[in-house]
Amino acid sequence: MEQKEPKGERVRKVTSDKSNSKIDQFIVENINKYSVSSSTISKRIVELDKMWDIERILEINMSVISLTGIALSIFVNVYWLILPCIVLLFFVQHAIQGWCPPIPIFRSFKVRTRPEIDREKYALKALRGDFAGIESNEPYQAFNAVRKI
Repeated sequence: MEQKEPKGERVRKVTSDKSNSKIDQFIVENINKYSVSSSTISKRIVELDKMWDIERILEINMSVISLTGIALSIFVNVYWLILPCIVLLFFVQHAIQGWCPPIPIFRSFKVRTRPEIDREKYALKALRGDFAGIESNEPYQAFNAVRKI
């Protein structure tokens, strides 16, 4: 039986090492920034729970572009139907490969996958003391501890 990779990890696999490193560094910086007090960590965890991941951003982006193409085809010219067709092909490509042309653009803006957001969240929870047996006050060590999640 084929091992299924966690949701969101396919995007990370097809992202350049440079972008992944920048995002990892961004996560470590956030962990360091928000680990000043338990209340600051709690507020950040609430923000992270509400944060949109790359999948959600791709969905809304592709929907808006498709609807725009349909509207333009109705009110301007029928050839605007090419736009939603291209976008839907990108969506199919993303579903099959985990990659599509907008991903590098979004990743360059440090848009994260759900597992990446969760790594920050669980590292902050570890620093707050939510998990027994983890005795790390170092943000980078906490981040490494949750990389396997």
